[in-house]
Formats: sequence, C-alpha cells, structure tokens
Amino acid sequence: MPSLFSPLTSRGLTLPHRIVVSPMCEYSSRDGFANDWHLVHLGSRAVGGAGLILTEAAAVTADGRISQHDLGIYDDAHVEMLARIFAFAAAHGAAAGMQLAHAGRKASTVEPWNGGGPLAVSDGGWQPIWAPSPVAFREGWQVPRAMGTGDIAVMVRAFADAARRVLDAGGTVVELHAAHGYLLHEFLSPLSNHRTDEYGGAFDGRMRFLREVVDAVRGVWPERYPLLVRISATDWVEGGWTPEDSVALARDLKGRGVDAIDCSTGGNVAHAQIPVGPGYQVPFAERVRREADVLTAAVGLITDPHQAEQILQSGQADLIVMARQLLRDPYWPLHAAQTLGDKAPVPNQYLRAF
Repeated sequence: MPSLFSPLTSRGLTLPHRIVVSPMCEYSSRDGFANDWHLVHLGSRAVGGAGLILTEAAAVTADGRISQHDLGIYDDAHVEMLARIFAFAAAHGAAAGMQLAHAGRKASTVEPWNGGGPLAVSDGGWQPIWAPSPVAFREGWQVPRAMGTGDIAVMVRAFADAARRVLDAGGTVVELHAAHGYLLHEFLSPLSNHRTDEYGGAFDGRMRFLREVVDAVRGVWPERYPLLVRISATDWVEGGWTPEDSVALARDLKGRGVDAIDCSTGGNVAHAQIPVGPGYQVPFAERVRREADVLTAAVGLITDPHQAEQILQSGQADLIVMARQLLRDPYWPLHAAQTLGDKAPVPNQYLRAF
C-alpha cells in the first residue's frame, strides 16, 4: 500500500489515508454562516476521496473575520449548517473539522478579487482591530489596538467556546490557526509583538497567549479527538520567528495535548522574501517532526502523487495538506490512488467513470 493511502490514527480518530483538504477562505458567508456554497465546495472534496476536510479559517469572534464574508463560529446558530456539511463528509468516508482563527491586525479587509486591503467602516468594515501591539500590517492599513489582559482572557474563552460549537456540529478535528500573520501568530513573532508585559518580551512571554488558548480548547475538546495547530515555521525575515522557535513551540504544545503541527510559513510581514517553489515548506515539517517528535503536516505547492508519496516515505511529514491543487481537481485523491497503484476510494455513483 502506498504511504499516501495508509491509515493514520491519532487518539480515537483513524483517518482513512493522509490527504487533507487545507483550510481555504471562500469569502462567501453572510454574518459568519455556512451556506450551500460551503456544502458543495467541501462536499465535493469528500466525494473526491479526501481523508480529512478542514473548513476555511472560521472566526471565533465577529471582529476576528478577515473579511465581512468570512466563515464564523462565534454564534450557536452557526452550528446547524456546519452539522449538515460535516455529516455529508462523514457519509462519504472523510473526517471533518474546522480551523479556528482570529485575523488580528489583518481583519476587516476586502475580498481578494476586489483588490484586498483594509475595508473602511463606512464600507462595512469595523473597529476595533485587535493585536498584541499597535503596529499596522503594512503602510496604509489600520493601526490596531493593543489588547489588554482582559481582552486576552475574553479571546481565550472565545476559542474554547468555538471548539465546543465544532463538537456540537459533529466535527472530529480542531486546528488552531497560529500562522500567516493572524492574531495567534502576531503574539508569537517579535516583529509584531512589542509588548513588555507577561504576553511579550522573551519567547515564553510571546508563547503565553497560544498556550492559554491550547489549554482552554483542550479543556472542552474531547480526549478522543485530535487537536492540531498550524504555525508559520519562519517569518522569512531576520529578527522574526525562526525554525528553532517552531521546534521549541512544538515540543511545548505536544506536552499540552496538541497532536500535530501543520507547518506553513510567512504571512506576518508584507516585505518578506519567500523562495516559493514545489515543496518549499516541507523541510520545516521535517525538522519539527524530527526534533520535536510530533506528527507534522506538510503544505505548499504539493501537486504530484509521487511527490506526496516521497514526502511521507522519507519521513518528512505524516500528512499531506493540499489547497490549490484540490481546487483545480476535487478528485485528486482518486486520481492519485490510480497513479500510485492503489484502489481508489471511488463512490458507487462514479464507478463507471473510473
């Protein structure tokens, strides 16, 4: 059996294989609610044979959305449609879960196909914009408000409440979004965290917020289900977050009940020079896996079945998390199984095509 199609058990959950649908913002919600777009978008990847489906980054508070059209999980009313989506995925053999996020200083922006950038209050945006320090993401963007310790406590509770809602919806995986320059990442990186209190300064201080979120979420998330954290393993900027920091963080989080580290990079500063290319982020997953002794997920321009198989066989990662390639081809897992000589998990309705 190819490694790509071997099962993976974490706690009480066994994934049928190693292909994961990465969280991909769809900018198609109203007031945080999932709708038919999300059902079809995520459901088609389940029909296409994915082993684990993660929703796009879902905001744990309304002001934590990247845009006014982002998915949310800050209201109990959000659960009903998510439950329908998760049930559909499970019926087709895929585990389903959600990435919990707060956009921090990158909140209240315009959809990318409308140009991106900050969205003014007069156009439907919002204030305040929260962050560890009053430092804008880039010139011309909103200057965020620095969070007080009371604000941090409220946000920790919001992440835990969001995890409870994921459970109510039937989700079996939660991933915390501590990457790409959003709020949890902003606290980790010295480029965006200039605080001098217990939530800033040295490494342990900058880790404190994420630690508290992990502890709070693990307190409501059942022991039988895995908890993942996505990190940016490097800021790609001198003086920023480093791969060494990522290894130390992963070791700490493993001891707090985190089961896998999803290793992406960048996103915290606009001027970073990132050497993008096929598999360019895989070495970070390999290093965290080796030095922190924790399961890792590899992401970033993984497009070919043989490429994915090699990553797993060589011990660089335990999961393959895919985004754009699964937009281009929702049935990539079925095609990959055929390419690697494994039996494709084809739905009965589609057998005549395969």
